[in-house]
Amino acid sequence: MSETPGFPAAAARPGPAGAREQAARAAELDAADPLAAIRDRFVLDDAPDEASGGAGVYLDGNSLGALPRAVPGRIADVIAREWGELRIRSWTESGWWTAPERIGDKIAPLIGAGPGRVVVGDSTSVNIFKAVVGGVRMAGKGCTEILVDATTFPTDGYIARSAARMTGLAVRPVEPGGIADEVTERTALALVNHVDYRTGRLNDLPGITHALHSAGALAVWDLCHSAGALPVGLDAHHVDLAVGCTYKYLNGGPGSPAYLYIRESLQERFESPLPGWNSHADPFAMDPGYTPADGIPRGRVGTPDILSLLALEAALEAWDGVSIEAVRTKSLALTDFFLECVQAYVPPDLVRSLTPQAHERRGSQVSLACSPKLGSSFAQGGTPVAGQVMDELIRRGVVGDFRHPDVLRFGFTPLYTSFADAERAAWVLGEVLRALPGVSSGDDG
Repeated sequence: MSETPGFPAAAARPGPAGAREQAARAAELDAADPLAAIRDRFVLDDAPDEASGGAGVYLDGNSLGALPRAVPGRIADVIAREWGELRIRSWTESGWWTAPERIGDKIAPLIGAGPGRVVVGDSTSVNIFKAVVGGVRMAGKGCTEILVDATTFPTDGYIARSAARMTGLAVRPVEPGGIADEVTERTALALVNHVDYRTGRLNDLPGITHALHSAGALAVWDLCHSAGALPVGLDAHHVDLAVGCTYKYLNGGPGSPAYLYIRESLQERFESPLPGWNSHADPFAMDPGYTPADGIPRGRVGTPDILSLLALEAALEAWDGVSIEAVRTKSLALTDFFLECVQAYVPPDLVRSLTPQAHERRGSQVSLACSPKLGSSFAQGGTPVAGQVMDELIRRGVVGDFRHPDVLRFGFTPLYTSFADAERAAWVLGEVLRALPGVSSGDDG
């Protein structure tokens, strides 16, 4: 099976304008969805919108998750009472000091980690730096290179190259599927994205990790596009270090703090390149010499961002009673259904899926590449056609995002995305594309 196939063959050819043949199926799927009630835990645009002609559809949770209803009240209390009244006492009385580890333990089950292996704080970029440099320091003598996912999100590559310059190593980009063949005894570690941010391709975390370990190298994983969308299994697969953001599928809010995972057996060897006072064994001793704390607190750096941390903690309440396995089941059903609806509603050959059809290779987004057939028929002011298509989708109430030069991305967050959302998004996409000059409606096909 191809990595970037077309759409599933089971769906119908495009029907006449106005035929919403998949809408009834969406209603059936939503009625049978065991996670349907979780949607009420989020603030969404469920009321009909006069401008767009329907309820809003939010499919950009792979960039910024929707607001959980528990967050505003919690933050109001933090500001008015914990900060406003208790002030400095809240570091102890309100549990501020222990928040990075406490919230890490809430995230841990969602990424397959035990207690005491995840600490929350700093940005994704800072945690990647800590993980890569800390990993190099734990690597065997004689290592000369760091492998980097050749399709990685740019920041990962930037940080890896900076870390390599600081540690005297070289960086070698490698396609994730080729890491098992490319790793050597000279490799210190590989930094790999679990899900490709552009295509939604799911990389083989167990297989790549095993191949790295077989060569004596460490595995460092970026979980930004997988945590909260699918099972990860960090402990089960003996991952060494992992980093992820919390503002996508974990819904922690814009700029919410990231997290760092350190395998339990490596924690006492982990030497952070950012030895801040918060990771000292005795922070308030104000010792001029640095002694790292035991366990996962050594992944901390400076004073944590309490407002964002506690907003994230409240956001994670949306996961109460929800298993990551149930989320994965719905994610695959949603993305399957969306692809079927796209084939049913979009004129042939105008878009193709970059997201693998095989479930074991798919994350929780669908990326559609716009065909060169569209040419400049919707281009304005130098903006690519796909960008203009996404702008029009958003104007009509369907929010996804665009990646240069031709990719439309749609993120499916199973906690709040419905099958009706998927159907409406595909229908509006078809309407937008059918309206382009020179595009046949497909009625005669």
